[in-house]
Amino acid sequence: MIMVDNRIENTDTASGVHPLKFSLWLIIISIIMMFAAFTSAYIVRREEGNWLEFELPTILLINTAIIILSSVSMQWAYNSAKKDNLKSVKIGLIATFLLGVAFLFGQWNGWAQLVQDNIYFGGSSSNPSGSFLYVLTGVHGFHLITGLVFVLLTLIGSLKYKVHSKNLLRIQLCTIYWHFLGGLWLYLYIFLRINH
Repeated sequence: MIMVDNRIENTDTASGVHPLKFSLWLIIISIIMMFAAFTSAYIVRREEGNWLEFELPTILLINTAIIILSSVSMQWAYNSAKKDNLKSVKIGLIATFLLGVAFLFGQWNGWAQLVQDNIYFGGSSSNPSGSFLYVLTGVHGFHLITGLVFVLLTLIGSLKYKVHSKNLLRIQLCTIYWHFLGGLWLYLYIFLRINH
């Protein structure tokens, strides 16, 4: 990476992959491995018995639609940056950010619904099935917060005219990570629907 006039130039390594993009893929792989471990533990623990069956909060389905819409707005922002449509870049990033916040608000409401149904995380009054649901959605929510920070930084960069067709790295990395978070949520939602 070379700084020229306060601009990050898109320089690749000898392998043809930008170091920041390579780092992002390492982060994504580590997150995949973590959630693979969580979902494997979920299946193993469920087979051991003492597993409370309960309805998943309906907000999870609404959140699935929200995260899909946020991926659409993120892709729109990226495509707009490639065409130097800077107004659409900003609108797309703002929409993505607001949809991400709406997703987190929905998760909070989902947890409130679980508490209302006497399903808690940990402690003597909890069941492993509820605890696993809190962990899966909570850890995903944490990563979504990091994604929102990434979107916000990209939005700030776009307001300073640092996101355009000749400087796509920032929004490209943000788009990859955001789509990954959306795909991860779809996996979790389908997994919970099948195994719950």
